[in-house]
Amino acid sequence: MTRTSSVRRVALLAAALAALAVSCGTAPEPDGTPTTSGSTAPSSGEDVRGAFATLQATLYDSCAADCGPFLGRVHQELQELDGAMKADPKGPGHFPEPIQKIAELNKTLAGDSSSENLKKHEKVIIGTRDFVNTWMQGHPDDYR
Repeated sequence: MTRTSSVRRVALLAAALAALAVSCGTAPEPDGTPTTSGSTAPSSGEDVRGAFATLQATLYDSCAADCGPFLGRVHQELQELDGAMKADPKGPGHFPEPIQKIAELNKTLAGDSSSENLKKHEKVIIGTRDFVNTWMQGHPDDYR
């Protein structure tokens, strides 16, 4: 019972951090220009935390009648976490196993993120998500 409560608390905290991360980077500068640096990859450890939090938010979701949107979301969250890890100041060498696992997924998908291809590789996508989640749980300094 305590383990379940702890997991739920972590998931709720992760979702809150994800919402905060999303809301912090989108406000325009006073001159009307966006606050993005032109890069799609985040650039700090805080970004790894936010990207991991949004990936964790998919843990209690599952495929409904139409798995396409769910699998697309999981795939997108993995891509964003991959970019955050590669751009992290600690360097991509700090996250070798998750980066490798996501690269294997990307090779399997061969650039095709259509709903049909994602459904075809559902087990690989979910397995990658679960592997990355487990790895990150073993490295709490990277997401707390």
